[in-house]
Amino acid sequence: MNELVEKGTRAIILAEDGEKFQVHADGGARRVPGLGVVDTGALVGAKFGTVKSIGNRRFLLMMPSILDTIDTLRRKAQIVMPKDSANILMHCDIGSGKRVAEAGSGTGALAVTIANAVLPDGMVYSYDIRREFLELARDNIAAAGLEAVCEFKTGDVCEPGGIRERGLDAVVLDIPEPWRALDNAWEALAPCGHLACYSPTVNQVELTARSLLEKRFIGVRSMETLQRDMQVVEKGIRPSFEMLGHSGYLTFARKVLEKF
Repeated sequence: MNELVEKGTRAIILAEDGEKFQVHADGGARRVPGLGVVDTGALVGAKFGTVKSIGNRRFLLMMPSILDTIDTLRRKAQIVMPKDSANILMHCDIGSGKRVAEAGSGTGALAVTIANAVLPDGMVYSYDIRREFLELARDNIAAAGLEAVCEFKTGDVCEPGGIRERGLDAVVLDIPEPWRALDNAWEALAPCGHLACYSPTVNQVELTARSLLEKRFIGVRSMETLQRDMQVVEKGIRPSFEMLGHSGYLTFARKVLEKF
């Protein structure tokens, strides 16, 4: 991996207070929201991990991680948090070369996470009924440099034939009524393919789980992930007084052709 910022690459500018800004180092002047105009030409050729002065402030020049990319996305709505998207990747066995459909593009945060995981030759098919969200998600995917493995589609996955792909490794539903899309998800998945549903309320979880149990899915499991950081202080380590609590519930299942 190149240790220097090359022209045309992305970089993260990290402030002393932890605030992050993503820039495209194309060599020209770019307006960075929340920061102002940045001469990216001054960044080209600099070494990642070093301190750079921009205006009267000092920043660390960082190589973008997937978490940095998620943190600096343009947003219009609540995103699937990293603590939940990490569980989706694990429980749906999403990795290099996998083909995944997601419904509910939102701002593209989950699409970015999945697209990064399926590189270099997998594919993400992202559906949404709202054109303005599709446009924002597409812009965020492009800013992350992942457009080659992500395709956006306008459509309602709850309607008959709503998911047009077949033989998928996983389907992820981040929509208000995922139980209405289960038949389409089953048709789209390869045998033993994985399903994940992200739901904010327990009422949605109950309806989804009951519907899955009635269909040709097995391993139905619902969970909630809570996250609490630990703080390193002078005399030791203690739990943070604040924690990242409820964001959504996850329900997982796998497609089978027959059930016992």
